[in-house]
Amino acid sequence: MADGDSDTIPTVSRDEIEARAALVLGLRRRGISDRRVLSAIERVPRRLFLAAAHHKLAYEDSLLPIECGQVVSAPSLVAAMVEALDVQPDSTVLEVGTGSGYQTAVLTHLARQVYSVDRYASLVTLARQRLAALRIGNAEIQHADGLLGLKERAPFDRIIVTGAVAEVPEALRAQLAPGGRIVLPLGPAGAPQALVRLLRDETGERRETLCEVRLVSLRSGIALHL
Repeated sequence: MADGDSDTIPTVSRDEIEARAALVLGLRRRGISDRRVLSAIERVPRRLFLAAAHHKLAYEDSLLPIECGQVVSAPSLVAAMVEALDVQPDSTVLEVGTGSGYQTAVLTHLARQVYSVDRYASLVTLARQRLAALRIGNAEIQHADGLLGLKERAPFDRIIVTGAVAEVPEALRAQLAPGGRIVLPLGPAGAPQALVRLLRDETGERRETLCEVRLVSLRSGIALHL
């Protein structure tokens, strides 16, 4: 990885520090109020999760293309979803859809342990390299079908899904711990979806619709060539 390796933490310029601070200020204006989430966003160098051609846009609040024809969500959406997840310091989190690894890194500053899965081997490799460069040790990234969850690491206190699905996958529901919550976009591809939070407590399960989003749909299985 050009920006650093597991032995050297990438340096941060004053301009980048100021850009991160400005991003956080913008998130506050958009209604993100959880200080822990804002601090995590500010601590993660989004630039390192993007191709060099997009570094100048790293701290803009916009989605950007990444490898394997995928995208990294806008920081405001990452912040909103993570805030809705209400990660606690002792939480074990499952992230379905690693992508660039940016949201994974944000979650590691909030949770005890993060497990992340992606169907693209290339994305898994790159995300592992990026987290190693930042010396993040509480994340495990696996090449797997995220719609099946990660049964060998279950149960999870929190589950976050980065792509749209038509309904909450039963495998994910089965891997949610008592008192846990799932945040995911529900709806068809190419149309607005509802960002939904599923809560599990002693009375059963309940759903809350948080806002409208538009995300790519998750696909089942593992990509064979990427």
